[in-house]
Amino acid sequence: MRVPVSTYRFQISQEFTLHQAAARVPYLRELGVDWVYLSPLLAAEPGSTHGYDVVAHDRVDETRGGPEGLAALSAAAREHGLGVLVDIVPNHVGVAVPDGASWWWDVLRLGRASERAGAFDVDWAAGGGRLRIPVVGDDDQAAPGGPIDHLRVVGSGEQAELRYHDHRYPLAPGTADDGADADAVHARQHYELVGWRTADDQLNYRRFFAVNTLAAVRVEDPDVFAETHTEIRRWFTEGLVDGLRVDHPDGLRDPERYLRDLADLTGGAYVLVEKIVEPGEQLPTTWATAGTTGYDALAHLDRVLTDPSGQAPLDALEARLRGAPVDWEQLVHDRKRHVVDGILHSEVNRIAREVDHVLHGSVTPTADTDRLTDAIGELLACFGVYRSYLPAGGLEHLDAAFGLARRHRPDLTDALDILQPVLGDGWTPPARRFQQTSGMVMAKGVEDCAFYRWSRLTSLNEVGGDPSVFALGVAGFHAAMLERQAEWPHAMTCLSTHDTKRGEDVRARITVLAEQSAAWEAALDELLALVPLPDPGFGALLWQAVLGAWGSSPDDVLRDRLHGYAEKAMREAGDSTTWTAPDAAYEAAVHGAVDAAFDTAEVTAVLDALLARVVDPGWSNALVAKLVALTMPGVPDVYQGSELWEQSLVDPDNRRPVDFDARSVLLAGPPAAVVPTGLHDVGATKLLVTATALRLRRGRPELFASYAPLDASGSAAAHVLAFDRGGAISVATRLPVGLADAGGWGETTLALPEGTWRDLLTDRVVSARLDDMLATLPVALLVKES
Repeated sequence: MRVPVSTYRFQISQEFTLHQAAARVPYLRELGVDWVYLSPLLAAEPGSTHGYDVVAHDRVDETRGGPEGLAALSAAAREHGLGVLVDIVPNHVGVAVPDGASWWWDVLRLGRASERAGAFDVDWAAGGGRLRIPVVGDDDQAAPGGPIDHLRVVGSGEQAELRYHDHRYPLAPGTADDGADADAVHARQHYELVGWRTADDQLNYRRFFAVNTLAAVRVEDPDVFAETHTEIRRWFTEGLVDGLRVDHPDGLRDPERYLRDLADLTGGAYVLVEKIVEPGEQLPTTWATAGTTGYDALAHLDRVLTDPSGQAPLDALEARLRGAPVDWEQLVHDRKRHVVDGILHSEVNRIAREVDHVLHGSVTPTADTDRLTDAIGELLACFGVYRSYLPAGGLEHLDAAFGLARRHRPDLTDALDILQPVLGDGWTPPARRFQQTSGMVMAKGVEDCAFYRWSRLTSLNEVGGDPSVFALGVAGFHAAMLERQAEWPHAMTCLSTHDTKRGEDVRARITVLAEQSAAWEAALDELLALVPLPDPGFGALLWQAVLGAWGSSPDDVLRDRLHGYAEKAMREAGDSTTWTAPDAAYEAAVHGAVDAAFDTAEVTAVLDALLARVVDPGWSNALVAKLVALTMPGVPDVYQGSELWEQSLVDPDNRRPVDFDARSVLLAGPPAAVVPTGLHDVGATKLLVTATALRLRRGRPELFASYAPLDASGSAAAHVLAFDRGGAISVATRLPVGLADAGGWGETTLALPEGTWRDLLTDRVVSARLDDMLATLPVALLVKES
């Protein structure tokens, strides 16, 4: 199996096609990258900006470059010695435009008689033999099942279709009678158009999370697996691709079996899984994968740079802003419970129907069904990880959830007692479905809601991290890295992705607030006094985002970006305004705060004063994070553009176009143009760190074959993080504000192995004294003089 030394992620789209990516391969080679890493390529919905809404599995999306584009990119990669890694989406397909998704269209037309019916996870009985499509607006149907306004039949014979506004649907053969009204025709179809709100509790097909337009696919069926992987098989048969990243394996019926099937298809190629591992949880070692995509590594790195002494004052500030201390565990439980009783209740109902079938041999609701449904919802709210993998493993997580559910809801003890043997048997259908559902609940309740309701230190509110874990000591970081080197040496490491809530350098700047808690509290109080907000706790989250992104774009562009972030953040929080029921007054106040950052001199002055305290230490944290991420155990990924400052916010902000021309010019410039005179530059320092580390890893892989912590001695020893990878030594400053307050490094020294050591970043021989080694930059990358 060929394994990458490093990767570089391109977001392929209509605006940045495979042909354009191919033209940038020489730049990647010069940067030091080993493999090019591509977002999903299969045919997606028209206008898709991300590719996760696949509509056809037999071809590369033409608007992204088509098969010719992939061939061109693969050829360019081969010419320059690079491998190719591609993101794939096995869990679901896009069905927003039914006529563009041929399998879905056939199922709508022919129902259970369709050859494609088995590809989708549909509970036909629950819909009375019909597939429910939740698209009808509130004003277009007076009562469920009644006439639908704006419904019409267009065309005749085999060409006839049912239209609802701009939506197009097929007609079953023989149902387009001349003269029949649209509602009568609709009643004869294998699908039923229903009110959009019914998706919460009456939907009868599995989705990706709560996205009605992403229908789940049953890749556990061998025929479905084969047909959904025809194009992927071609990539390997023709030598176009070397490895895969598997999106959302937790949604699959049997992830271990899927990965085994994928290994058979690819000939045992390098495969990563987008799997979030909770603190204390282990990725199953029986999976045919090199490891995760790196969110676990990101969480460790962010926390080793966070000052633990900031926790108490920031906790006190959060409690003052919100009127009481935040109980994170309770918040998580309550948000997950809200999800299972709301947008994902259809999934809970389906689990309950399957439990009924196991218990009574029927899916007809019984007297116990409501209590079982309630108990299943409570179990999902109490489930501490994304999912278990029964019967192979994870029973301890299910048992823990049952224990917690009994403490939360003793009134449900009898229902929980009934459920435990059913859900604990990993071979039963409800147990399998419960496991597919728990990850959805975690993602929607925690990442997409609770993360926006706790603003203590938002650099910790990141995908794959637990915001309640505030900091990690150097010893704890080393222990995690030693385990990583031993167990998952080829798993990915990352700092930014298309899914991170905040770009790496936004987090690096916000992290400084743990060292500047008093200054942050004073500034925040001033900002909230100048621009009062209905929810000061959310105000803290908003102003941290403003602080982290400030200066990253021209003011007019940044203003729009921050308005977009504010809208998403407050609606995802969902406690004062939502996507489906926006509160105009609340949202106007929040958007007014964004405008005030640019338009009100007093507000700008407060921001400027705070920025003066955090910008330099923020850049220090950014360079440290980059070097450590690139040299720690694992396969480092550089997200597109993040070789310079990366101050993006949540998607779609983190998928903006990248100026590769500017990066190419900067990288090709003379060394004197790359070595900075200070940290206030366009990111040349970060580019230097990135290119130097990537080139060393690619050119001297033998220097990165092990991991050993290095100790420091002296008054500032707590401010250095250093490790030897087997000949390449990374040295990094941590807690830079505290270091400056203490007067610098003094006589602190690092216990270097014997020999003469050269820092590749500054190209000079250095001593063991940290005031010498880190005199120019907050980081050093050392190799022994030959």
